[in-house]
Amino acid sequence: MLTLSSGAKLKGTVKSEPGDFVVEEIADNGTVLEIGKRYSSEDLGLKSSDNGNFSVFVMQKSNWNTIQALRAVSKKLMKGVRSAGFAGTKDRISISTQLCSIFGATPEQLQSIHIKDIAINGAWRSDSGITMGQLLGNRFTINVRNVSGNADIGAINEELNGIFPNYFGEQRFGFRDNNVKIGIAMLRGDFKEAIMEFLTGTGNESKPEATAARRDLSETQDFKEALKSFPTYLKYERIMLEYLSKYPSNYANAMRTLPRQLSLMFIHAVESQIFNRELEERVKGKEVNPSEGDLACPRNSYSFPDLNNVKRFRHEDSSDQLLMVGNIVGYETKHSTDTEERIMDEMDITTDSFKINGLKELSCRGTYRALFAPYKGFSYAKQEDGRIKLSFSLPSGSYATILSSEFVESNKSIQ
Repeated sequence: MLTLSSGAKLKGTVKSEPGDFVVEEIADNGTVLEIGKRYSSEDLGLKSSDNGNFSVFVMQKSNWNTIQALRAVSKKLMKGVRSAGFAGTKDRISISTQLCSIFGATPEQLQSIHIKDIAINGAWRSDSGITMGQLLGNRFTINVRNVSGNADIGAINEELNGIFPNYFGEQRFGFRDNNVKIGIAMLRGDFKEAIMEFLTGTGNESKPEATAARRDLSETQDFKEALKSFPTYLKYERIMLEYLSKYPSNYANAMRTLPRQLSLMFIHAVESQIFNRELEERVKGKEVNPSEGDLACPRNSYSFPDLNNVKRFRHEDSSDQLLMVGNIVGYETKHSTDTEERIMDEMDITTDSFKINGLKELSCRGTYRALFAPYKGFSYAKQEDGRIKLSFSLPSGSYATILSSEFVESNKSIQ
């Protein structure tokens, strides 16, 4: 992915430990959920209810991803993880805060649980739970270690002028880097190809026994035998293989053995790939401001993108006030760009492909995303031990990895 900044970058190591990556969620009313600070519903502009069936809470965690942490909390309360809600996901290798909820448990029960590296920084009853997207963004504080090079961070910040390419990060494409390949096969209705890629793709596979099992299946296509050799930690693969060993030609239903959110990841990876390639073309041409006919949106009260008010840019509009918007393509996308059309042609799919005949429950309507996202509160400082500390706030859904790559060439990937 091309960066927007043209100058030399620092080199360094990020995420050596959770404390090197601090993520503090920004609530809908603009309050930053600071590490170690307690909050009430009034602090966050939320309604509480003495008789509510939900408990809303601020969770602070270290070295847990969001789902793992909520699963642990739910288990302590003898609830299923599906009873929990959250506004946005947070990285495992981080110290982070976020707004969550759980159905059927009291604030007192939440406050009494003890789980290593998880804290409850305030809880109250509510008539409704927290839903995905119920946040403005996140504030990040990143320590960069083993720094080398003489890049001028201040000059790079001035060059970016408060915006950066809003790429989807590499996490979107899967550890084995085959989410896009699986997703394209699904969109074409070739569920056998999707299944076989999911089961046999060996890209970045680090464990020899898993690599061997995947390669054997690729050659034999014997699902019953594969079930004997696939390691037990490949849980989803084994569930799928168990189904296929009984119904070897029902590939669509075999996909349904995966959790819906996991299957959707493959479709979202295709959408993300199309978006990233469209954005890269814009970066290459330094097209950072909308021009006639481009999709654009205003900024909200926090100066982040207001994607509820996307419109076509006209020459009488002020490009300084509006942010350029791109499509997250889906079957309701009406105005795809020439670049998006070319990429879909290469993939042998169309917007109608996102209806996913045979797996309708995975169909994607399409939506919008800022091509160049704003960032706020940027600062940097050199520490006594040589570390560089970067601080900034980003809209929800934007990746700190991407903004930090404008300043630092990392020798360790952010997960």
